[in-house]
Amino acid sequence: MIDGPATLTFDIGGTGLKATVLDAEGVALHDRVRVPTTYPCSPTKLVDDLSALVADLPSFARVSAGFPGVVRGGHIRTAPHFVTTKGPGTAIDDHLVKEWADFDLAGTLTRRLGVPARVANDADVQGAGAISGQGLELVITLGTGVGSSVFEGGQLALHLELAHHPLSKRHTYNEHLGEAALVKIGRKRWNKRVAGAIPIVDALIVPDSILIGGGNAAKIDVDLGPKVRLIDNSAGLLGGIRLWDPSNPLHV
Repeated sequence: MIDGPATLTFDIGGTGLKATVLDAEGVALHDRVRVPTTYPCSPTKLVDDLSALVADLPSFARVSAGFPGVVRGGHIRTAPHFVTTKGPGTAIDDHLVKEWADFDLAGTLTRRLGVPARVANDADVQGAGAISGQGLELVITLGTGVGSSVFEGGQLALHLELAHHPLSKRHTYNEHLGEAALVKIGRKRWNKRVAGAIPIVDALIVPDSILIGGGNAAKIDVDLGPKVRLIDNSAGLLGGIRLWDPSNPLHV
């Protein structure tokens, strides 16, 4: 093990909250712990739930978190899952929208856990834990919703919120490929949708490689072409350590 501070990493999802502690090399010092995400989920409730996850974990000197929304300087700009009354796909709660607007998640975690904390978009974090650093790499996460990030030569490029962009006349990427769609139409039809979406994003971004992760990546059973590589969902936690690497584009 390389000497250095241990990092508590959170992978915040619309259906589950996950955490572990990594050593300086990014090796997990404890099995991943997970609890379901419950709703309604205000910022205070999320921080309470995340704090409860660390009770049985080893000690740590800093915190990283991947959040499913737009994040700027540790502040939440959009929280599409967490502004709903009963979870993704349910009604929007205007009070929660106000609570989440510009919420300082990094600062709040720092105060609650007593160590410095950094927060970035979850797809950016997962990509940082999985990319090769060669060429233009597109990372897509398939879970409760659809996340995306783009890296060029290992450097984080402009963040794209593909999730809320129209993929068809009726559906956004989230509506077409998210967890709710998988449950509604079944795995076989969902796989066909994934296969149909890949050429579209390939034509839009023209990446050298496409990495697909997230909780539902393991349910893909169709050939997506030579550019596509499936990545382990643990990248969402392992990428967290790169938030503290000053030579890394996710360093904030």
